[in-house]
Amino acid sequence: MTLPAQVRRLLGRSDARRPVADEASARTPGVSAAAGRGPARRVAGGVGNALAVLLVFAVLVGPDRLGLLTPAAFLRIPLEGLLVAALLLALPARPRRVVVAVVGPLLGLFAIVKLADLGFRTALDRPFDLVLDWLLLDDAFGFVRDSAGQAGAVGAAVGILLLVGALLLVLTLALRRLASLLVRHERAATRAVAALTVAWVACAVVGVRVAPGVPVADTGTTALVGAHATQVDARLHDRERFNAQINADPFDDTPGDQLLTGLRGKDVILAFVESYGRDAVEDPELAPQVNAVLDAGTERLRAAGYQARSGFLTSPTFGGGSWLAHDTLLSGLWTDNEQRHRTLLASDRLTLNGAFRRAGWQTVGVLPAATQPWPEQGFFDYDRYFDAEALGYRGPKFSYAPMPDQYTMSFFQRQVRTGADRPVMAEIPLISSHSPWTAVPRMIGWDEVGDGSIYHGSAVGEDSGDADDRNTGQIRGGYRQAIAYSLETLISYVQTYGDDDLVLVFLGDHQPAPVVTGEGASRDVPITIVARDPAVLDRVAGWGWQDGLRPGPQAPVWPMDTFRDRFLTTFGPSTPPIAAPR
Repeated sequence: MTLPAQVRRLLGRSDARRPVADEASARTPGVSAAAGRGPARRVAGGVGNALAVLLVFAVLVGPDRLGLLTPAAFLRIPLEGLLVAALLLALPARPRRVVVAVVGPLLGLFAIVKLADLGFRTALDRPFDLVLDWLLLDDAFGFVRDSAGQAGAVGAAVGILLLVGALLLVLTLALRRLASLLVRHERAATRAVAALTVAWVACAVVGVRVAPGVPVADTGTTALVGAHATQVDARLHDRERFNAQINADPFDDTPGDQLLTGLRGKDVILAFVESYGRDAVEDPELAPQVNAVLDAGTERLRAAGYQARSGFLTSPTFGGGSWLAHDTLLSGLWTDNEQRHRTLLASDRLTLNGAFRRAGWQTVGVLPAATQPWPEQGFFDYDRYFDAEALGYRGPKFSYAPMPDQYTMSFFQRQVRTGADRPVMAEIPLISSHSPWTAVPRMIGWDEVGDGSIYHGSAVGEDSGDADDRNTGQIRGGYRQAIAYSLETLISYVQTYGDDDLVLVFLGDHQPAPVVTGEGASRDVPITIVARDPAVLDRVAGWGWQDGLRPGPQAPVWPMDTFRDRFLTTFGPSTPPIAAPR
């Protein structure tokens, strides 16, 4: 039996169309097939296509700093996106699949770098360093562990790994879907790409901007890749330059009897106050409480016979990386990254501690934040070194800080300075003002401090809540209170235990994170020298520093790497040649 001719013609027509549909399905997997499976599948396919386009677009034009993360930032035409779209439209199927397989993971890597830049700019006010910042992962893990516990640190690490893997996979799939969409609507896509290209050129020529710093004709992807490529090249060539600077030391061969003659017989304390930056004494919201402590302290110490001079130093770091500031101040070398840090520690550069040791002082390191073995301590020329365990604290932690600053200073007085058989030079980083500023101790009587057990009870100060639940105002409030506490600790220490033979130099290591300062803040930190012996401050008269514990807006600003040589020159018997900075 044969079918009627009309039926045969209908089937033949259907059969003739099927290969076309199959070809379209093969070219656009998961899209065309879905279109014939009902309205719900068509809607799902449309949503998937839209999400793919938006995801790729967001990666290309999304800003790498929080201050630019506004709707206007996404009103741009990315040149790189137009080039990729044109390439996908022009290539046949097989080369197109190769492009997707290569460009998709590259987009994922670009998204990861951009997110890393966003995070580093938010926390440290600088972009992610592709060469060196991998070395900070261990320190970051340790910070989270100390703040949130082992489980929290492991959870954060796992979450980051999952995010990295998801970005690589999702962006590759998104680009694949976008390629299929372009091919399926080739004519309309070609016209759209051509029109957007003309619009990009016109906007570039005219300089159209929808917001300051946000050009419509966007080349941000190329610029960001170029900036990181330049960064990588600079890092690869920096080691040799830095080694040359290490070896150019005017004090390297200075005998001990010619070093620090102007401080003979003095106990010298060099105290770093964590996150004590210029904003603490100048920001309208932060300064009133902090300056009240400094100004009252100036009067109290003056009544006890002390004088103080203050200025500013420009730190090599911002928001974190305290060890880079310590390196810079103590070595006289600008140490602003991990490569320089490790190169310096492997050298025999004379540190400020080493100069005191060579001149006959007993050099001491009191480091309450050192909770892990720290083999680099030998570089800083300590005769005695006290880490967190050696400090013997028996009280609770305060947020990140293993112990309050008052306990640290009390231990130093009881176990080091009292009964010392020769003058002491001590480096003491104070850490009660370390982020996240959620728990701040209160000042107690020095005779109450003991082994720290008292901090389990009445000595606990204000707790501003969980670090993840606070708004910016609460964070800034916690920072302000913590800085005030650390400064009050130092002032009270001098008032209680000071004498004619005490010289205190205290300074900030860096500004706090941008969540406190806002974007664009300076890298300046206050520095102060306090002494009762007028001969000490007579020596620094030429520095131009201002009277009192608080530097004013017109106080001199020095790069931090110039301090070591200025200090050794000022308190030495002669003026050796000063090496060229950086």
